[in-house]
Amino acid sequence: MSSQRLVIAIDGPSGSGKSTTSKGVAKALGLAYLDTGAMYRAIACAYLDAGVAPSDTAGVIAATLGAVVEISTDPDVERVVVNGVEVTQRIREPEISAKVSAVSTIPECRENLVARQRAIIAAAPLGIIAEGRDITTVVAPDAEVRLLLTADPEIRMARRKADLGGGIDAAQLADQVLRRDRDDSKLVNFTTAADGVTQLDCTFLSLQETIDAVLDLVAASR
Repeated sequence: MSSQRLVIAIDGPSGSGKSTTSKGVAKALGLAYLDTGAMYRAIACAYLDAGVAPSDTAGVIAATLGAVVEISTDPDVERVVVNGVEVTQRIREPEISAKVSAVSTIPECRENLVARQRAIIAAAPLGIIAEGRDITTVVAPDAEVRLLLTADPEIRMARRKADLGGGIDAAQLADQVLRRDRDDSKLVNFTTAADGVTQLDCTFLSLQETIDAVLDLVAASR
């Protein structure tokens, strides 16, 4: 890889393969990795632990602004800590998936987390690959490579189920993938590529083929 610092931004709906693809690309290029969705999930843990109801917008905002979030940017190490409590495994549980939209759909919460994400991106010395919903358009619109990763809904739900080890029923699966997409799309467009953003449909691509396609885009940008 060139010695020039590199920022890669990847957006996409739930189950599109953003996380696994981003980790693979980060490892191949020696970059840091940021899962912005994990930060929203960490805040969901924080407001629930504070006894705040999802419908209490002011309470969710206060919990967001006051939360201390630590997140690993090593693609080989998954670790998320909020207010001193490790929540790495908990943030993937159905309860958190069902409650995280109370954070992601509040503009004040998104603004606060976007600022934190920008700081993490700026602090990565060699560069970073960041993935989420609004990375290509809001968090890092000046990234050298910007990509929208998509896949058919059926494929996305199957991938999410596989990620969770199959321990989830059909209703929970649809909630995690389809309902969250609907909720988050009220504030963020992650289904249509913005100007300058490359759309990659990975419905019929293997993980390695998807990673290779992203690496090709990176090579073309250098």
